[in-house]
Amino acid sequence: MRSKPKEVIEAISDLLSSTHPDDAISGELADLVGFEDIELVADLLTSSLAPQDVRRRMEETLRENASRPLFTGVAEEAQEVLPHVYSSSSTVQGGSLSQFGTKYVLPLGTTRHDNEEYEEVIIPPAKVVPPRETERLILVSELDPLAKGSFPGYTTLNRVQSIIFPTAYGSNENILGKTDVAMLAILRVLDQHRLPINPSSPLHASINRNAFQIIYVAPMKALASEIVRKLGKRLQWLSIKPMHRLLTSCIGDMQLTKAEVAETQIIVTTPEKWDVVTRKPTGEGELASKLKLLIIDEVHLLNEERGAVIETIVARTLRQVESSQSVIRIVGLSATLPNYLDVAEFLSVSRYTGLFFFDSSFRPIPLEQHFIGVRGKPGSAQSKKNLDRVTYEKVSELVQQGHQVMVFVHSRKETVKAAQALKDSATIDGTLDDYNCEEHPQWSLFRRSIGESRNKEMKQLFDQGFGIHHAGMLRSDRNMMERMFEARAIKVLCCTATLAWGVNLPAHAVVIKGTQLYDSARGSFVDLSVLDVLQVFGRAGRPGLETRGEGYICTTEDKLTHYLDAVTSQNPIESRFISGIDDALNAEIALGTVSNVDEGVRWLGYTYLYQLTVLLGMPRDHVLEDPQLGQKRNSLVTLAARKLADAGMISYTPKTGTFSTTNLGRIAARYYIKYASIEVFNKEFKPKMTEADVLAMLSMSTEFEQIKVRESEVKELELLMGIIPCDVRGGTDTNQGKVSILLQSYISRLPVEDFALVSDAAYVAQNGGRIARALLDIAISRKWARVATVLMGITKAIEKRLWPFDEPLRQFDLKADIIYGLQNLGEEYSPAELASMTAADLGKLVRLNERHGQALRTAALQFPTVMMTSSLRPLGSDVLRIAVCVTRGFDWSSKVHDSGEPFWLWVEDHEGVEILQFVHLVLRESTKSLDVNFVVSISNSSPPPYFTVRFLSDRWMGAEDEHHVSLDGLIMPASSPDHTSRLDLPFLPRSSLGLAVLEELYSPKLHDFNAIQTQVFWSLINTSMNALISAPVSCGKSLMGHLTIWSVETFLKCRLEFTKSFVLFIVPNRNLAVQSLSDFRAVSDALGIAVELSSGEGVFGSCRTNVIRIVTSSGLLEAVGQQNLRHASYPCLVVCDNLEQLDASYELSISLLRHTTQNHPTRYIGLSSSLNDPTDFASWLGVDTVALHSFRPTDREQSLTITYQTFTIPHSAALFKSMSKPAYTAIKSVPPSESALIFVPSRSHCRTVAQELITQCALDMESERGFLSQSVSPLHLEDYSARLQDPTLVDFVTRGVGIFHSGLSKADRNLILELFVEGVVRVLLAPRDACWTLPVRAAVVVVMGTQYVHLERDGSGPQLRDYSLVDVVQMQSRAVRHDAPGHFFLFCQAEARDTFTKFLADGLPLESELLDSSVFGNWYKTRRRDGSIRNKQDAVQALSFTLLARRLVSNPVYYDVEAGSRNEVLSRIVDRLEENLL
Repeated sequence: MRSKPKEVIEAISDLLSSTHPDDAISGELADLVGFEDIELVADLLTSSLAPQDVRRRMEETLRENASRPLFTGVAEEAQEVLPHVYSSSSTVQGGSLSQFGTKYVLPLGTTRHDNEEYEEVIIPPAKVVPPRETERLILVSELDPLAKGSFPGYTTLNRVQSIIFPTAYGSNENILGKTDVAMLAILRVLDQHRLPINPSSPLHASINRNAFQIIYVAPMKALASEIVRKLGKRLQWLSIKPMHRLLTSCIGDMQLTKAEVAETQIIVTTPEKWDVVTRKPTGEGELASKLKLLIIDEVHLLNEERGAVIETIVARTLRQVESSQSVIRIVGLSATLPNYLDVAEFLSVSRYTGLFFFDSSFRPIPLEQHFIGVRGKPGSAQSKKNLDRVTYEKVSELVQQGHQVMVFVHSRKETVKAAQALKDSATIDGTLDDYNCEEHPQWSLFRRSIGESRNKEMKQLFDQGFGIHHAGMLRSDRNMMERMFEARAIKVLCCTATLAWGVNLPAHAVVIKGTQLYDSARGSFVDLSVLDVLQVFGRAGRPGLETRGEGYICTTEDKLTHYLDAVTSQNPIESRFISGIDDALNAEIALGTVSNVDEGVRWLGYTYLYQLTVLLGMPRDHVLEDPQLGQKRNSLVTLAARKLADAGMISYTPKTGTFSTTNLGRIAARYYIKYASIEVFNKEFKPKMTEADVLAMLSMSTEFEQIKVRESEVKELELLMGIIPCDVRGGTDTNQGKVSILLQSYISRLPVEDFALVSDAAYVAQNGGRIARALLDIAISRKWARVATVLMGITKAIEKRLWPFDEPLRQFDLKADIIYGLQNLGEEYSPAELASMTAADLGKLVRLNERHGQALRTAALQFPTVMMTSSLRPLGSDVLRIAVCVTRGFDWSSKVHDSGEPFWLWVEDHEGVEILQFVHLVLRESTKSLDVNFVVSISNSSPPPYFTVRFLSDRWMGAEDEHHVSLDGLIMPASSPDHTSRLDLPFLPRSSLGLAVLEELYSPKLHDFNAIQTQVFWSLINTSMNALISAPVSCGKSLMGHLTIWSVETFLKCRLEFTKSFVLFIVPNRNLAVQSLSDFRAVSDALGIAVELSSGEGVFGSCRTNVIRIVTSSGLLEAVGQQNLRHASYPCLVVCDNLEQLDASYELSISLLRHTTQNHPTRYIGLSSSLNDPTDFASWLGVDTVALHSFRPTDREQSLTITYQTFTIPHSAALFKSMSKPAYTAIKSVPPSESALIFVPSRSHCRTVAQELITQCALDMESERGFLSQSVSPLHLEDYSARLQDPTLVDFVTRGVGIFHSGLSKADRNLILELFVEGVVRVLLAPRDACWTLPVRAAVVVVMGTQYVHLERDGSGPQLRDYSLVDVVQMQSRAVRHDAPGHFFLFCQAEARDTFTKFLADGLPLESELLDSSVFGNWYKTRRRDGSIRNKQDAVQALSFTLLARRLVSNPVYYDVEAGSRNEVLSRIVDRLEENLL
C-alpha cells in the first residue's frame, strides 16, 4: 500500500462507514488495498474501531509499507498462466508447490466461531468464476449423431463439459479434469471404432465392439456400481454394456474367459483388481491388449495409502504404451487438487491442452462447509456427549428452517442410535413437532406402506419424521426410505456412507457425525477418509430446487485441522509409493518388464514419486548435481532388489545388476502377497504340516497383522473356538489365534454377533482364500506333496465354506431336505456310489420321493470324477516314463461346470512326501480322455515299491482320487555300456582320402578331419564292416557317410570294372531326400556316378552304371514289399541316415531289407545323433563292437553353450509374452553382427513373437530400425522388399526380422534365407516343424516353449503335446557352428527341465514304434494274406530281424510283455497279432 495515494485512505474510510453488507465491503476493500495486504482487510472488517482509529491504523500500515525497500534482490518470473485453469482465487494459479511450500491458505471469507462445547470453522461457497469471452455452452443439436444421442433430454452441455469438449471428444490427449470428462472420452473411443454401414442401419451397428476395451478404475465397489448404472443408462441406446462384476474374482487362478471379455466393452474395477489383472503377462490376454482408454477416478487418492497402487498401474500403462507402440489414453478424474501440475506431469498430461482445473465454484450447487471440532478427550464420554449435542443443534436449526437433513454415521447400529438420540433430544427440548411430517399429502399412504415392513425401528422412527438407511436392511425397506425422503415425507435420514456412494439422493444439508470408523483391513478404528467426506458433501444441495447446500463434519478437536486442510485442498498431494516399492518391483520383475537395475531406474521414472523430488529427501545441491535423480532411483531399486533376493523372490546378480523372477516371486505377484508375508512363510513353511499348522501359518501373514484381540470379543471367540474343528495355536490370546478362529468359523458357517468381529471375519474370509491359494502354489512349486494336499483342502474349504469331511454334494443347489437326508444316513456314500443307484432307491435312501431322488442322482452324476490307468515305459536304466490316461467319468453340464474343470495331476513318491512331476490340466465338454506322460528318475539299487498318481480338482471339494502305480516285477533296462571316449588323436588331413579328385571336390568345406571324423575314419573308409556312428549333431558324421559311399564306388570301379552296382542312401522323409540329392550331385558329376531319387520297383532295379539311389523309408518299405525281390539287384552298401528319427516305417523297411539281403554281402552303416544306449541298434544292423562308435552329445568339438530357462505359466499367449523379453536378452548376448534363430510352436506364433521382439528392441535401442544393421542402405532394402510376394513381411524385414515356414511361397522362403545369409535379416523365426528344412545356422538359437497344440481328427478337441527330444536336438544343431561358438537357449516348462537336461547330455532314448503303428499291423495282415508268412515260425523268423525283437528282450516293460528269450517274447507278439486278425 506504500504506493497508494492519500485518496485511497479516504475511500476506505468512507467504505467502512457505509451500510453495505460485509460481503460487498470485503470485495471492494480487496480491490482498493490489493491482495498483498488482504490480512489488513480481514482485520478491518472484524474490528469494532471508531472511524478515527481505523484511519490511524491505515496510516500506520501505509508508513510501514513505504519504509520497505523497493528492491528485494530477488527477481521472480511472472506466474505462468495456463489456458484451462478456472479459479475464483489467484492463489491457486499454477497449482504446484514450490520446493519449500507446505500448504495453501484457507479461502477468503472463512470464519471461526468458538463455543464452550466445540469450535466451528465456516467456509462460504466459492464465488463463481465469470465466463471467459471465448466460452459458450455447446448446443447438443450441434453434436454429431453419436454424441447427440448420448445426451437425451439435454439442450446444451453444462459449462464444464462445454469447456472440455474440444479436447475430450476431439483429440486423444491425456486429460486431468473433473468427472464430466469421462463420458466424453468414452464417446471418443466409440467414435474412433466405427465401421462403415448402410445409412439405413442403426448407429449402434457401426461400433466395432471387438476392437477396443475401456477400463474405469473407481476406488470403491459402491462407487463402481453407481458408475456402471449411470454409464449403462447413458449408453444403452448404443448397446454398450459397462460391467463391474467381471473383475471381482480375478486374483490368482480366476481368469476372465474370452466370452466374458467380449460381452462387455467397459469394465469398472478397483485399482487393486486392475493391478492384479495387468500383473499377468498380457493382462488377461485380450483385455489389456485391446485397452484404448484408462479412466482413473478420484486420482487424488495418490495422497492416501492406496496411492501406491494407482502409481503402479499408471506407470505400467505408460510403459505398455511405449512397449506396444499403441495408443492408450489416460484420463484422471479428481476433486480439486492443490499441486495439480505435479499430478498432470505424472499422468503425461500436457499442461496446455489436457490439464483442466476447476475450483469448487463449479459445483452445480454452491456449498457452504462447516467444520466442527468437538471439545473433550477423543473417545471420552464428554466428547461423545458434546458430539451428540452439537449434532442435534445443527440438525435442529436446519429442520426449523424447513430443510431436510441427512446424518451420516459409520455403522449400521449407529443409524438407529443416532436417530433415537436426535428424537430424544428434540423431545426434551420440546421441538419434536418440527420433525413431524403428518401434514404431507402422502403421509397416510407411506404410513400404510411402512406398516408392512418387519423393521420395528424404522416404523417407530417414521412417525416422528426420522428415517434410517444402511446396507443391512432389506432392499425393499431401503427403497422405501429413499422414496419417502425424496418425497419430503421424512425430515431427517440417518444413514451410512453407502447411501452417499451408491444412491443419488440429495438433501439440502448433510451432517457427518463423528469421523472414527472401524476398518477391518487395519483391525482398528481409523479416520474417515477424505474421499468419503467429499462424497458425502457431494450430496448436499438439490439441483434445480435450491441455490445453496450445506455440509457439516463433526469431528474431534484434534482432527479439525486435518479435515479442514484436506477437504479444502490445502495439503499437497504426495506420493505413497515408497511404502509399496518392494511389492511393485517384484510385480514388474515377474511380469518381465524390469530385468535389471537400469530398467528399474527407468520404470521408477514413470511414477508419481519421481515427480516429487522433495519427497525423496534430497538436499537441493544433490538435485542440482543429479537433476534426473538417477543415483537416488538407482539406490531405491537396488535396495528393494536386495530385499527381494534375500526373501528368495528374485535372483539378483549385483555384478551385472540383472534380475530374474523365481517361483516364489511369481506367485507373490500373481496372488498379491506382500513381501513381508513371504518372509514369514519362508520361516514357517515345512514339507509336512497338518491343517492346524497350515491355518496357524496362514494366520501369521502380514495381511492380518492389523487384526487385534479386544477384551469385548474374547468370550465370543472362546465360544467359537469350542465349535471349530482344528486346534488354534495361541488360542484367543493372540492375533493369529483370532484369525484362525474367524477363518474356521467362516468355513463352518457359524454366526458372529459382535459388530467389529463381523467386520474382521469378513476381512479374514476375503483374504484367506487368496493367501491359501498362494501357499498351495508355493507348496506345489517346492514339490511338497503332503502339505500341498492339505492346502488344496484348506483352499477349497474357504472357497466353498465346506470342510473336507462334509457332504460333498452340498456344493450343488439341492434342497435342504435332501442334504439333511444325506447327512443323517447311517453310513457314508460317495458320489460315485450314489450315481450308481436309481432315482427311486435314492429317494428312499434320503426318506423322500423319487423326484428328490432324481435330483440327487443328477447331482451325483455331475460330480467330477475320473478313471485313471497307467503304463510304465522305461527310457533307460534309471529313467521311467509313467504314461497316465485320465478318462472323464461324469456327465457334463455347462451350468455346473462352466467352460472347463481345472485339476491338478501329479506323481508323488510312495511315502507321499515329494511330488516328482506335476501338471495342471483342464477337462472340457469335448474331452473324453487326456494322456499325460510323467518322466521320473528311479534308483537301480533300491527302487520304490510304487508311485502314487494323485488327481485333485481345483474347484470341487471331495473330487479327488489316487492311483497306485506298482513297481513290482518292474525290469529296467541294463545300464548301457560306456560311450566311446573321444580320443585325443592328431587330425587326419584331407589327403587321407587317397583320391585326388575327392580331395579337390571337398577342399572348400574340408581342410582336416575333426576329432570324431578322425576316430571313425578307419572303420568306415578302410574296412567293409557294418558300422554305427552315434555322435553329436553337426559333428560331420553325414559327411563321413558320403565319403564312405565314394570310397566304395572307387573300389568297385577299380577292382570290378565289369560289375555295376548301386548304393542305397536311406532318409526318413522326402525333404531330407531332396537335400541329400543336392549334396551328392555336387560331387557325383565329377566322379561320373549317377545319383537318383528312387521308390517302388526302381529301388532294386538293375543299373547300367554305378549309381547312388536315395530313398525315403516309406519308399523303401513299398519296394521291399514287392514279391519278386529274389531276382532283384541288391545294394553293395546301405547307409541309414538320421536314425534318430526312426519310426515304424523306417524300422520295418530296414528290417525287411536286412532279412532280404541276409545272404548277400551288403554292408550297412547307420548314422544317428547321440543315443543313450545304441547297443541294440548295433545288433540290429549287424555291427560288431569294434565298429560301434557311440559318442556323448558333449563330445562335440565345436563350442556350444546351453542355457535353460523355465516357466510355470501354462501354454498360452501370456507364456509367449513373458518369453519375449528373455528371448530378446538372448539375442543381445552376442554381437550385433551375429544372427539368431527363434523356434516357436506354430506359424501363428511367428508374427506375434516377431512383433514382440521388435517392440523390445525399439524400447531398448530407442530406434525404429529394430535389428536392422546400420550398414544396410535404404535402397538395398527397398529392392529386396519389392521382391517379396507377401507384403505383410515387409514391415518385419525392414526391421531385420524374417519369418520362414511352409505357408510362404517358395520364392519368399528363398529370399528370406538369402537376406538372412547376407545379414539383412538378423533374427529369423520359424515353427518347430521347420527345424528339419532350415538350411542355415545362427550364433543364437532360442526354443520358445516345448509344447504345441495338436488337433485330433476325431473332434475330441485340442490336446497339448510336448516336443519330441529328436526335434529339440535338431533345433540345437542349428546353433552348432564350425567356425565360431554357438549359444542354445531352451525355454521350457519347469517340470520338463530335468528330462531335457538329462537326455541332451546323455543321448536320446530310442525305442521301437512298431507295436503302436498301423503300418506294422497292416504289413502283417498283408503277409498273412499273400502267404509270405505261413505260420508262427515264419512270423518269428521275420520279426527277428527287427529292432523290436532286441528291445523286447532288453526293455520288456516298455512293450507290456513279460521278460523272456527273444523267441519267447516274439512268440507272444505274434499271438497278439493273430488275435487282431480275428
